[in-house]
Parts: sequence; C-alpha cells; structure tokens
Amino acid sequence: MAKKKTKFVCQSCGYESVKWVGKCPACNEWNTMVEFMEQAPSSRRLTFNTSSSTEGSKPISIMEVEIGSETRIETTFQEFNRVLGGGIVLGSLVLIGGDPGIGKSTMLLQVSSQLAKKDHKVLYVSGEESQKQIKLRAERLGIVTKNLFVLSETDLSYIARFMDEMAPDFVVIDSIQTIYLNEVTSAPGSVSQVRECTSELMKIAKTKGIPIFIVGHVTKEGAIAGPRLLEHMVDAVLYFEGERHHTYRILRAVKNRFGSTNETGIFEMKELGLVEVLNPSEIFLEERPFGVAGSTVVSSMEGTRPVLVELQALVSPTSFGNARRMATGVDHNRVSLIMAVLEKRVGLLLQNQDAYLKVAGGLKLDEPAVDLAVAVSIASSFQDKPTKPTDVVIGEIGLTGEVRRVSRIEQRVQEAAKLGFKRAIIPAKNIGGWSFPEGMEIIGINSVQEALKHLLS
Repeated sequence: MAKKKTKFVCQSCGYESVKWVGKCPACNEWNTMVEFMEQAPSSRRLTFNTSSSTEGSKPISIMEVEIGSETRIETTFQEFNRVLGGGIVLGSLVLIGGDPGIGKSTMLLQVSSQLAKKDHKVLYVSGEESQKQIKLRAERLGIVTKNLFVLSETDLSYIARFMDEMAPDFVVIDSIQTIYLNEVTSAPGSVSQVRECTSELMKIAKTKGIPIFIVGHVTKEGAIAGPRLLEHMVDAVLYFEGERHHTYRILRAVKNRFGSTNETGIFEMKELGLVEVLNPSEIFLEERPFGVAGSTVVSSMEGTRPVLVELQALVSPTSFGNARRMATGVDHNRVSLIMAVLEKRVGLLLQNQDAYLKVAGGLKLDEPAVDLAVAVSIASSFQDKPTKPTDVVIGEIGLTGEVRRVSRIEQRVQEAAKLGFKRAIIPAKNIGGWSFPEGMEIIGINSVQEALKHLLS
C-alpha cells in the first residue's frame, strides 16, 4: 500500500514545501504554513454538461481565426458597465474584492435584480447568508423579481448540479472562501480549496457561456485573500474601495481582459442601496471652502474620465524632534519627496514643520499629475496665503523642480471649464496642439517657482 505524503502550503501565497518552516520563503509571512495530505488525482468530476465545449481543437493560423461580434449584457448601472469595458461578457469569470461591509454583496444583489428585470435568469449563491437573510436585504433594497433565484450552499458539487438544471444566464458566488470541493481534503478558504473551486467555476463559465461573479475576501493589507494565482485565473479583477465614514464607494478594475484597467466607477451608499454618481467632480467640490490657505483643486484622471478634487494641506511648527508627515489619499513617500523639492529648489524651510495632507471626499490619487497641486497646497499653508477659488492646478514635478507634461490635458481643462473655473496652471510643454475653452485663461509654467509666483503672489 502506497504511503501517503504530506506537504506544507502557505495560506498567504500558496507556496508549497516538503517540510514545515516558520517563515514562508516566498512572501516572508510568519506561521502561515499548514500541513496537507497529498492524494492521488481523482477521476471524479463535477456533474455539469460540457456539450457546448469544442472538441478536437488544433492550432491554426491567426489569420484564419474568425471573430464574431462580442455579446455584452448591460446593466442599469452605467458606471458598472464602463468599468467592465461596456458590459458583462458572456462566459466571463469576474472576481470582486473589498473590505468587509463595504457593499460588495449589496452591489451584486442590485446588479442581479437589474438583470433579472430584463428577463435574464439569475442565480445568487451565498455561502455566508441564509435565503431568509438574502430576502430581508432584497426587501430593504426594494428588489421584487421572479427571475432572481437564491441558493444557500457551500458544496460546489451541488451548486454545479443546480446550475446544470436551471441553466441560468448569470451567477453570483458569495464568497469563494466559503465554497469547497469534497475531493480536496483541506478546509474551506484554504489555498487549495480556493484554487480548485475557482478552476472548476472557470470551466463552467467557459463551457456553458455563463458570466460568473465571485466575491473574494481581503487580507489586512487590502489584497484579495488566497494565492495570487486566483487573480491570474479570472478574466477581470475588480476592487470595491471606500471608507466606512464616507458614503462614496469606488469600483476600480486592476485586471480586465475585455476592457481598460484604468476605468473607475463611483457610487454613493444610501438607505435604499448604491446609487451611481455620474458627475463626481461636483460632489467632491460641493463643500470646498473659499479663501482658506492650504486648499487647492486638481484635475485628476480616473480612467478615461477627468475628476476635479480638492487637496487640503496643513503645515504647522513641530513640537517634537522629528517633523511628522501624514497623508490620506496620496502616497506618503511622494509627499516627502515633494517637500524635499520645495526645501531645496524653492527655499521653504519645512524640516521643522509638521505636514498633513488629505484628499477631500475619500478619493485616492496615485497619478503624477497631482504633484504640483500637492506642492501648492503645502506652500499655501506654510505661507498662509490662499489660492484663488477659480484656479485649477495640473502638473508633475521632477527632482530638479521642473514641471513636466501630463497626459490628457485637454480633457482635464475642459472638465474644469464646465465647472466654472477661470484659470488653469499647467506645464508649458502641454501648451499647443489643442484649443482652449472659451473664457478660460491657460498659463504654462516650467518650474515650481513660477507656479507659486502666479498662485500665491
């Protein structure tokens, strides 16, 4: 009789080892290695019909491959459709992650209801809630439709059988960490279970042409729990972001085989569920103070859409030996770099000043075009000189103090003009090749010093 072998698998990254180690060599996490029994490959397969799959596939020239029209299912949420690249693609497997309580289940239940009202048969599978709990949430959201079917089950074999019997047009799995396969000996939520269950769901989606959305838990670092292989297997990875104390939620695509990965959708959480925000610039600027030092407006690109947001800075003398640097919504290291440029190239003595920077509204900005707005906000607070409320600032800052060109400058300035801004401070390299909005003064600058002269003089 063959002897059973054991292996140790890291629960954070999926690294496998023949012996136990305290620190994972791959991800450097401590005490994440769990012992598993290796089994011979099982001939058992899930009982779902794969008659629609192609057999006898063989390599052919790429010139001979025929491409038909891509069928997409559109929801009522325009923001949701744009993030996915224009709608839900048939046969796609989409992973959605986010913090607990952020609204992942609420959004997918609303999307399921919208599809069901368009005569699509939708199966909502929950491994965390009972059917009564889902019904209570549906009543709170005002969801009433007969084409939405709910199932409370964690065994993937039963789920696959129901999918084969019902032949749904759309499936939601909430969440992948609660689903298990009997053939895998590890507990639900482990690396092996998550990997195998996702693999089986991918086969169902591709062979049956059913779009499947799976919800994934996140770790304390904010990444989707389980191996990174999980993100490589699916067609799209969406992150649902936001802060508990803000009502706004951002749906961001970090991987999308059917569209751009730069798109974002903005929603607002209300009593009756999520409501899409079609003009986020007005929302983020509606409470902006006027005539206050440290406040600057920047035009940032969220995907292909420009969004105007307010940057606020507070600079005050430090009471400790080392000055504090805190940032919310922008990279902390980038703020430190810009402050070093202001000290060296502009001559502002900031080494004994505490600096606090915040993006109003809870939005996260990670593009270099906000550098100049960060520098202007810090200098404005330090010198206690407010900027004009009708000014918008755009530009990237180099280490020598130069202001470098940014992309999509025309869309950024056009959005500012729509909201009533009268003057735009932009890189001089971006001047030319496009028409300025009527009534908008465009000033091109080459350095941070020039920008501060125009804005704080």
